[in-house]
Amino acid sequence: MRKFLVVLDDSRECLNAMRFAAMRAARTGGGVEILAVIPPEDFNHWVGVGEIMRQEARERIVAHFEVFAKWMRDKQGVDPELVIREGEPVPEILAQVKDDPEVGVLVLGAGTGKQGPGPLVTELTRQSGTLPMPVTIVPGEMTKERLEAVS
Repeated sequence: MRKFLVVLDDSRECLNAMRFAAMRAARTGGGVEILAVIPPEDFNHWVGVGEIMRQEARERIVAHFEVFAKWMRDKQGVDPELVIREGEPVPEILAQVKDDPEVGVLVLGAGTGKQGPGPLVTELTRQSGTLPMPVTIVPGEMTKERLEAVS
């Protein structure tokens, strides 16, 4: 089964990427894989403190994932899977794509602020010519109605 890989983070545009991935998966008989990456700098503390922070980060990710997963199951009939990795985001995204041959499309949400589309979109579009799959970039300000129309 072809999977849509979408990155879970705290950005506003993440919501549209999740919606798009779920709607496309529902319409094409695919799946959704949600990847959360915990940056290593979050744990540069003493061993005990770093381990507690790592566990808390995982718990936050799972809680965040469950909100999206419930919507995907209830509204789109798609049961997403969660993958949590630790490291720098872009290398971990590429490693996940390499580790899971069923990933067929990477879905990213583009920010709309003055900072540009966001670091993931910027870096991965820079590398897009060498990526092993297509990248779909979903505008952060796209309405739900427009998302439904194009998916």
